[in-house]
Amino acid sequence: MTTTILEPGATCWRIERARRVTFLVDGQDYFGAVRLALANARHSVLLLGWGFDPRTRLQPDGIERGDDADGIGQMLLDLARLWPGIDIRVLIWKSALPIAASQEFFPHRARAWFAETQVHFRLDDATPLAGCHHQKVVVIDDAVAFCGGADFGVDRWDSPAHLDADARRFDPTYSAHPPRHEVGMMVDGDAARALGDLARERWRRATEEVVSPPLAPDADPWPAAIAPDITDSDVAIARTEPIWAGRPLVDEWRRLTLASIASARRTIYLENQYFTSPVIAEAIARRLAEPEGPEVVFISAERSPSWFDQLTMDRTRTLVLRRLRRADVFGRFRAYHADTTRGGPIIIHAKLAITDDRLARIGSANLNNRSSELDTECELAIEASDEATAAAIARLRNRLVGHYLARSAGDVATAIARHGGLIGAIEALNRHGRLKPITPLRMGAFTSLVATYHLGDPIGVYDAWRPWRRKRLLALDVQAVARGDAD
Repeated sequence: MTTTILEPGATCWRIERARRVTFLVDGQDYFGAVRLALANARHSVLLLGWGFDPRTRLQPDGIERGDDADGIGQMLLDLARLWPGIDIRVLIWKSALPIAASQEFFPHRARAWFAETQVHFRLDDATPLAGCHHQKVVVIDDAVAFCGGADFGVDRWDSPAHLDADARRFDPTYSAHPPRHEVGMMVDGDAARALGDLARERWRRATEEVVSPPLAPDADPWPAAIAPDITDSDVAIARTEPIWAGRPLVDEWRRLTLASIASARRTIYLENQYFTSPVIAEAIARRLAEPEGPEVVFISAERSPSWFDQLTMDRTRTLVLRRLRRADVFGRFRAYHADTTRGGPIIIHAKLAITDDRLARIGSANLNNRSSELDTECELAIEASDEATAAAIARLRNRLVGHYLARSAGDVATAIARHGGLIGAIEALNRHGRLKPITPLRMGAFTSLVATYHLGDPIGVYDAWRPWRRKRLLALDVQAVARGDAD
């Protein structure tokens, strides 16, 4: 196997080496790993997020003690007191008030939480008015780093079991929140240092303060309890940054997405909160039209949890799914939503793409327009150059599929071999119907207008306040993809 998709300056920013890579499935894994790594921090902690609530418990156990000892905010304060020289910086998007209101005005209220402490907390508004900072990154001592789709929020934690009722899934007001699926990646070595560089540059742009990299740690902050899924691997970092403040467009994530779709031989497996990009849909439609093209499996929530997303993202997703089902002349496309054992909905918030057993991508970007050019995004990608890495990527995909069906990764692998592909395996193992087809929504005149003009989902700065331009610009991009001209 040779690396052909990941190209610095085109489909990624940098490719750096990691001695260890671990895939983290759901908040139980992700928050738990962050908690263990934070306990080992000695020199620096850098945290980037879309949202942030310092009350977020990293290891909820269903018992309320009242001391928030495992809350992310309290852990950062304890670190600052325990290690007076440690440099802790939290940089969170300065969200618009309607969005902040949906989060009890966190992260805005978090400024008071860290006021007059050694934790440097800032809200970042260095972004176009219609855009947002959407990167989710944690870097510890420039030696261990995390990237994925999860923010530190009081309604983000869940276990891979996605139980209908779980005493650990409660927010600080004792309100239960629904099951939620997330995916993250943990890396070390030069890959972690590169994410530290990314975070420090974000901090400089937001605050005009230059932060130096930390000294090399005296001890390894990688938690001893966490075994790597992959060892000695190259890790690519792909970003989205808008044209803004004299800086050029960075669209590595978009380029990587289109390149990975074009390169697929057998399977494209996608988990994502949204799917509204007609450009990405057209790239997949081209592959579905090929007699020997890949299977495509997409997993998302049946309905978005917010009314605004139901109006904008869910309606537009209906148009995308109709396009792909029309293109699916060979029966190789499935779009599923996941249910609990009792038939309750699971919020799919992961942003993951796996191409064959060759390329695994995990980050913050959604399959929508704004993730391509308007919002800031960060994604980690691993391309297999040996059989061991390929096997680890396949295990991740099989583990994810299996966890929806209460099956092991081995069960899914066996079913794939027996039934000749991922779709056949899912249909054979899905005896209890926990994966169900996503049903297209009914469209009225107003919702058709919202979907047709992608209201709420701009492409970039140039159409953010000109939705009448958006339809024409997207049509031109779709035509380029259909001709095979898009990069």
